[in-house]
Amino acid sequence: MSDPSGNGPVHRYRVVPAAYVVLLREEADGADSALLQLRTGTGFMDGHWACGAAGHVEAGESVLAAAAREAAEELGVEVGATELLPLTVMHRTQGTGLAVDERVDFFFSCRRWRGEPRPQEDKVADLRWVRLDALDSLAEPVVPHERQVLDGLAADTLTPVTTFGFAQH
Repeated sequence: MSDPSGNGPVHRYRVVPAAYVVLLREEADGADSALLQLRTGTGFMDGHWACGAAGHVEAGESVLAAAAREAAEELGVEVGATELLPLTVMHRTQGTGLAVDERVDFFFSCRRWRGEPRPQEDKVADLRWVRLDALDSLAEPVVPHERQVLDGLAADTLTPVTTFGFAQH
């Protein structure tokens, strides 16, 4: 089998790992809100709401270190590894056959951090707390694979491993 990205033969399946941090807070009525950012100028899903912090795992970096780094880089908050609660691991594809479109996403929730979340990069058009049970109230859509996780979190139906973009069998 050859590598569709043009980088030589594929002998094993390759995926791009990413870490997502869903900052959560409990509202007065007990419902949860998540901190979401409105993407702009990224080249991927601009004009969509997304988890407050997310990004690729760098070479030599653990997924926990990547999650903490992304929270600091994107939101200016300090998150410890023990404050990250695994939500789900999502295996997803865009179905292009390109290695870059095969992903494994590690989703974490976090209810305790140090600092006040604020946009740290110019790729955020807006940052707001949104109730998980009111995602449909947003004027703009949520990134589809992230919406799947947020909906599962709201309904308490998340499983340890989820998939997105694959044909169901």
